[in-house]
Amino acid sequence: MKNTDAKLHISALWIVVMLNLIFADVLSIMLALTDKSRINIIGDATTTMAIAAIVTNIPILMVYFSKTLPYQANRIVNIIAAILTIVYIIGGGDTAPHYIILASIETICLIVIIAKAWR
Repeated sequence: MKNTDAKLHISALWIVVMLNLIFADVLSIMLALTDKSRINIIGDATTTMAIAAIVTNIPILMVYFSKTLPYQANRIVNIIAAILTIVYIIGGGDTAPHYIILASIETICLIVIIAKAWR
């Protein structure tokens, strides 16, 4: 596979991850609105949301960076960003069925990103 093809595949996978992250949040909010006992924000809500905003921007930025960074930087940044995103997905996880499904898809895509970037 040519380098440009790999960049396009990785960028597309980051889009899939980003969309799944968004839908996991939207569906979780919908669930929380129907079941008030599900709202559980750890620590100060403002700080927690600021951290979430930073971490959820990783996939958004990676759509661009995975297409534009030079080869070696692309490899390193994709691997680090994918690992950080996996930690975020698992650390902020939930046992709701929708979250398990979406988090599984996200994690599989991120493992594929790591594998493609490693090669």
